[in-house]
Amino acid sequence: MAAYYTFEDFSGTAALSNSDNPYDGLIETCNDDPSKIQAVYEKHRTNRNAQQKAKLLAPDFPGVVIDEMLANLETGGEDWRHCLVFWARPPARIRELIAEVQRQLLLAAPSMWIMPPSNLHMTALEVTHSRTEQEIFSLVEQLSSAAHDIADYTIDHRARLIKPVISFDAQALALSFSPASGEDEARYSYHHLRRDVFNKVQAAGVKVESRYVVPSAHLTVGRFITKRDFEVDGAVDHDKVAKLVETIESINAWLEGEIWSSPQGEWRVGEEKGLDHRQGKLWYGGGETVYLGKGY
Repeated sequence: MAAYYTFEDFSGTAALSNSDNPYDGLIETCNDDPSKIQAVYEKHRTNRNAQQKAKLLAPDFPGVVIDEMLANLETGGEDWRHCLVFWARPPARIRELIAEVQRQLLLAAPSMWIMPPSNLHMTALEVTHSRTEQEIFSLVEQLSSAAHDIADYTIDHRARLIKPVISFDAQALALSFSPASGEDEARYSYHHLRRDVFNKVQAAGVKVESRYVVPSAHLTVGRFITKRDFEVDGAVDHDKVAKLVETIESINAWLEGEIWSSPQGEWRVGEEKGLDHRQGKLWYGGGETVYLGKGY
């Protein structure tokens, strides 16, 4: 992965556990307290945005990082990477919110690649990635007896996501949520859902090989496929990069001030659609659905 695109945990939380499930550590560290789990997720995204802002605004910033594979796909290329996942699909009101966020981002980065509405997803669990087609077919077969139970799991295990903000780095931008907590909440969080899906996949005999388990609940909304928006005569235009950062912070202020307290500011995972068990060339939201879980 590019140097400016990292899966480092910025929460500063030492999530240690004897469990072979990497999601257990945070739950144990937080004493299974949803408010503490929420605080870790928020600390991660806040610290990460601060670090990335400093990098983008640094005088020696080398420029945005182009997703070469995606740029190649846009001109007729092929993506060889086959993956296997369980995705959470956003409901209509969240897709509408993302469309408005994308519209505002395009004012500062008009050449940015925008994730199409039908491709929007949050990865509840990446089972594996960058495999051959035949390897994925084999894993799909191994998971076949458990896939429906996993994808339908959100019917009775309803995790709520709140407080959306834009998270960013030099390669991509995402809408990042926080797992809900509070006296009116059940104790079941999005992090618990990630843990349970991991356990169910492993119990089916399939080894989980995720790229990351950091405390993040995000949907990618855009990626950079050219540097043209931020260069002049081949050199980085730091004023244009600063304008992008200013735009992101303006959107985040709007989200916090107007959206957090509205219905558009929350998402119950599994409403409209259950988890999407998906295979194939899905890095940018494509691929094929093996089984789509029942929504509520």
